[in-house]
Amino acid sequence: MKRAIETAKQVNGEIPVGAVIVKDGEVISSAFNRKEELKDVTCHAEILAIRKAEEKFGSWRLDDCEMYVTLEPCPMCAWAIINSRIKTLYFGSFDPNYGALGSKIDLRKLANSKLKVYGGIMEDECNKILEEFFSNVR
Repeated sequence: MKRAIETAKQVNGEIPVGAVIVKDGEVISSAFNRKEELKDVTCHAEILAIRKAEEKFGSWRLDDCEMYVTLEPCPMCAWAIINSRIKTLYFGSFDPNYGALGSKIDLRKLANSKLKVYGGIMEDECNKILEEFFSNVR
C-alpha cells in the first residue's frame, strides 16, 4: 500500500489515486489517475495499472495477482478488476458515494466473483491525500 500511496502523490491536477499490481511479491505495474491529462474517462489508476500488467503478461488474465489502490474502486474499475481475475484487492479509503466493492454496492455479487477484498488499509494516510486535494480544489 505504501507504493500505491507514493504513486497517488505523483498525480498533478487529478484526484490523487494510485494503484499497484503485485504478483509473487514483485511489483508488476503501477499507475495513477490520468483522466484529465489524457482526456479519457477510462484512465483511472486501476484501469491503467491493469493495462500495463496485461502488456507485461501478454494476457488479460491476471490470475494470482494482487492490487493495492488508495481508494475503493468505482463500478467501472471494480468490474475491470473482477473480469481481469485479480485474486485479491486491498484498498485504503472507503468511498461511500461510488465505492463498488462494499461501500455503495458490491459488484462481486453480480459476477459471483471470488475476488477477496480488504478495505481500510492505511486508511488515514489515504484519506489525508484525498482531503488535501479536495480542500485545495474547493
